[in-house]
Amino acid sequence: MRNDLSIREEKSKDFPFIRSLTEQAFLNVPESDHTEHLLVERLRQSEAYIPELSLVAETNTGKIVGHILLSKVGIVSEKGTTTVLSVAPLSVLPEFQRQGIGGMLLREAHRRAALLGYKAILLLGHKDYYPRFGYRKASSYGIKFPFNAPDECCMAIELEPDGLKEIHGLVHYPNAFFE
Repeated sequence: MRNDLSIREEKSKDFPFIRSLTEQAFLNVPESDHTEHLLVERLRQSEAYIPELSLVAETNTGKIVGHILLSKVGIVSEKGTTTVLSVAPLSVLPEFQRQGIGGMLLREAHRRAALLGYKAILLLGHKDYYPRFGYRKASSYGIKFPFNAPDECCMAIELEPDGLKEIHGLVHYPNAFFE
């Protein structure tokens, strides 16, 4: 773990930096539609937003170099809707990538989400990156995503043992994801 970084909750004064950071982080990602920064802004205005789970990585000189946002999503089944979380997005400035910052943000977000009582997190992400943090194919839990994406990129992690036991169904994203 880097000792020149701290992770903290985002503040409103950070919003312009987070917008720029997110744009830069996805600029050269071929799978991106390059609107992740707009998603962050829409989610902040939605009922899915949890301020305690929107975190920044900041250097000891005060530079924000990474951001993660976890927001509420539902898993809908014949038994009803279960609220879990979704990672969207995880961003690190390009010049700070591959230094463990994304992992630090992810692990801290997991820790804080568990303390808030959430049992699981879902994401659509890189099949070679997220499994090292414990993510598995969501389909192995009986969870389907509502769009056409490779199965190995649709992932879930349990924040407590059996956090997804008996939870199966289709992921329902808030409208902020589609506006």
